[in-house]
Amino acid sequence: MTFDFTGPIWFWKGPAPWYFVTVPFEQSQAIKAVAGLVTYGWGVIPAQVQIGQTTWSTSLIPKDGLYLVPIKKPIRLAEQLNEGDVVNIQLEIGQ
Repeated sequence: MTFDFTGPIWFWKGPAPWYFVTVPFEQSQAIKAVAGLVTYGWGVIPAQVQIGQTTWSTSLIPKDGLYLVPIKKPIRLAEQLNEGDVVNIQLEIGQ
């Protein structure tokens, strides 16, 4: 299952600060439909993500009926990304 979407990078201060891009509603619903088949616990979904020339493995995090793509610091540095930047994400579920 693969998706291609665009979204802004946003910052969550939380107790452990992170940057994320929210998976849009339509794609989140499709992921939710297969979540039971691919999750490995706590509702997180394994995924392969690409932004620009950078590809990495991560886990999508469920939040408020949507999924969040964590954007690690090495990815932000490699692609010169900052909070508020709108990025195109290629996402493959279950990798």
